[in-house]
Amino acid sequence: MDDVRSVLEDAKKRMKKAVEVLESEYNHIRTGRANTSLVSGLKVNYYGAPTPLSQMANIAVTDARTIAIRPWDPTAIKDIEKAILASDLGITPSNDGKVIRLTVPPLTGERRKALANQVNEMAEKARVSIRNIRREAIKKCEEMKKSSVITEDDLERAKKDIQELTSDHEKMVNEVLEKKRKEIMEV
Repeated sequence: MDDVRSVLEDAKKRMKKAVEVLESEYNHIRTGRANTSLVSGLKVNYYGAPTPLSQMANIAVTDARTIAIRPWDPTAIKDIEKAILASDLGITPSNDGKVIRLTVPPLTGERRKALANQVNEMAEKARVSIRNIRREAIKKCEEMKKSSVITEDDLERAKKDIQELTSDHEKMVNEVLEKKRKEIMEV
């Protein structure tokens, strides 16, 4: 029975990771509202080395549509601006010599629909990933049954538990998706 428990724990851990990856991907989608995660992972060519923006500047949201980036080294402002312009954010930076300001433009209706489709596709990939984990976990349990490590009753109980795990994590994916869609459609 410990073997089944370890299979369940592994499946739970991997399903949780699939949901976390989805949330992480969603953080990098521009929704018309300022969010530091839009730029924190941006790589800046700083003294010849790609450096994450979060390691070279303070990043803060000053209002609903503005992100302020205050580099610790003011000479890096030009490099940071280049990285922002080279990224696919579609935001033009402005600076006063000390602080770079990014004003996040509101989304057009067309762009909102495209983003809604994109988040739906991402959620579907997460669901597929969760179902694949379910299939692998059930397969491991069936192999244990074949090698007489567990009984038929244990196998059925394990399948039921794995299905519950799958349903719970698919529900989490749907909740994360709905939250993001609401955020995108909010004008």
